[in-house]
Amino acid sequence: MIKANVPSPIADALSTDGLISRTFSDFEQRPEQIKMACAVSKAFKESRHLAVEAGTGIGKSFAYLIPAIDAINKGKGRVLISTYTITLQEQLINKDLPFLANCLGIDFTAVLAKGRSNYICLRRLTYAGKMQKGYFDGFAQNLNDIKNWAQRTKDGSLSDLGYIPAAASWDAVKSEHGNCKGRKCSHFRQCFYLRARRRLESADIIVANHALMFSDLVLKQKGTSFLPPYKYVIIDEAHNMEHVAEDHFGINLSSRRIEYMISGLFNSRTHKGLLVHIKADKAIDLTANVKAESKKFFKKVRNWYEESLLQSNGKCEKEFVKDTLSQHLKKLRTELVKLTKSSKDDDEKFEIMRFADRCADIVADLKNFLEQQKDDYIYWVEVTGKARRTVSLKSAAINVGPDVKNALFDRYESVIMTSATLSCDNQSEAEGFAFFAGRIGLEDFDAVKLGSPFDYEKQVTVYIEKNMAEPNKPDFIEQATEAIKKYVNKTQGRAFVLFTSYSMMSKVADNMEGWFAENNIDLLLHGSGVGRSDLLHQFKADHSSVLFGTDSFWQGVNVPGEALGNVIIVKLPFAVPSQPLIAGRIDQIKSQGGNPFFDYQLPLAIIKFKQGFGRLIRNKNDRGIVVILDSRIIQKRYGVRFLNAIPKCTVEVL
Repeated sequence: MIKANVPSPIADALSTDGLISRTFSDFEQRPEQIKMACAVSKAFKESRHLAVEAGTGIGKSFAYLIPAIDAINKGKGRVLISTYTITLQEQLINKDLPFLANCLGIDFTAVLAKGRSNYICLRRLTYAGKMQKGYFDGFAQNLNDIKNWAQRTKDGSLSDLGYIPAAASWDAVKSEHGNCKGRKCSHFRQCFYLRARRRLESADIIVANHALMFSDLVLKQKGTSFLPPYKYVIIDEAHNMEHVAEDHFGINLSSRRIEYMISGLFNSRTHKGLLVHIKADKAIDLTANVKAESKKFFKKVRNWYEESLLQSNGKCEKEFVKDTLSQHLKKLRTELVKLTKSSKDDDEKFEIMRFADRCADIVADLKNFLEQQKDDYIYWVEVTGKARRTVSLKSAAINVGPDVKNALFDRYESVIMTSATLSCDNQSEAEGFAFFAGRIGLEDFDAVKLGSPFDYEKQVTVYIEKNMAEPNKPDFIEQATEAIKKYVNKTQGRAFVLFTSYSMMSKVADNMEGWFAENNIDLLLHGSGVGRSDLLHQFKADHSSVLFGTDSFWQGVNVPGEALGNVIIVKLPFAVPSQPLIAGRIDQIKSQGGNPFFDYQLPLAIIKFKQGFGRLIRNKNDRGIVVILDSRIIQKRYGVRFLNAIPKCTVEVL
């Protein structure tokens, strides 16, 4: 166990009379922040993995950045900092790190890492301009705008463009690993991606997102990499690690992925695409075969899904449908490779080869999925999108922990993980982190649990409706509707209403649409076609509005001040037990003699409940209420564990 009582310049920097307070007049010494900073420093020094639950308001970014800067200053090695949200990445790069460099008087370089596909390739841009008449379908203006921007940008990355271009136009000009001429390229000296790589190579601190970090970890296992070597890893918003790892170690093969690839080669509706430009009639015929067979194949998958949904909920067995698609993809790939050999244009060869590689990747994913090549993985089908058009084949590890352990914890001597929601109960520190650690393969580690410096007993009142029907009962929707009206009136709007499913949210929204209109309250509805960031912007601007949100609004949303004074949790956030991946995990726990509810479903729900609760209080001046409409929190014996997991508040049971 790390005892954070280490006298050091780190603690001094965060003290009342320290370096930071001399620069930042509103700085307040927080014992929790000092304890976390010392724990991080000690973990670096002793080569230990460390999990830190840091309550809201601790200032955890300073608590890990200062030890990181100290390690760099002592020549210990490069540090990678990974976050889940771009908002936090930008805060670290644009605000926190420059501020600390100034305060501490330590010279270091920090760079924000972006995936290669975020950068424009000048060679591909030039080629796309030559062939845009035959290749693009209505994106000529888009391409011209990108060309004009490329002449003045210093960064060359998508975020510097200022808007999101059409997917097809960016796909035609972005930088790609297998589509690069390296030193032979005439744009080598001006290459934005290589400039970014050189900045990374010289950086002391690299800031990245979880997706890029896991992509790099997977590449390193294959003997290559995107990011330069680093010694220490700090993972903020660490409660999202498992979810991101699932995506990187699993499969996601959708019908749209194949449609998109084929339309890039030849769009039968507009008669545009790469193959039109190079006049490859045989290849065009083969794309038609792939397109037709893809429709037939995914129709078979859809039919199986609809016929077996009640029994399987989408989980499928090996070879549940016959693979009639791969042979057509292989023929197309063979023809594309032939075209590269006959082409005299190097740029054209690269463009053709990227599609050949995509064909090969799809064949490999299809084979892996249908043969179910990985043990302890779940394989399932999803049908989503408008009119449920998109059919997807997905796989993920029942427990991604071994993959994360091999790629991360066994490779790096000190990994720091922090979040406001890592532990499940008010148990001892090690026991409280057991669920989180078990899910990500973290075995030998130290743990520190730090409460918030905020006064939740004065700042928050929790209201619990103990007489509500349980959420699966017919009366619940009507009762929940009336309760939401009562509490929205209590705070005059300014409310987040958090749901666990779109279905329930839509029913309640339909019930309340007229009431909101009568009371001049704007209802902002997640999934209504307005983007998440736009919904938040509207909510912050209108202090009487109410936002109905599902999964993504339970976490990573920061609305300090008067705009948010009420968080209504409609239902305790238990994962749907019939969802294939959840069901697979439940079955695995049963087979190992465990109790799926107490070992998995309940801890998972408690962590998400803490995330939802945490939306309300973001600074020491915030005040408000949290309303819980799920009576199970009182009526069931396990309910007390939810209440014990949040800071001590004033609680009124009605």
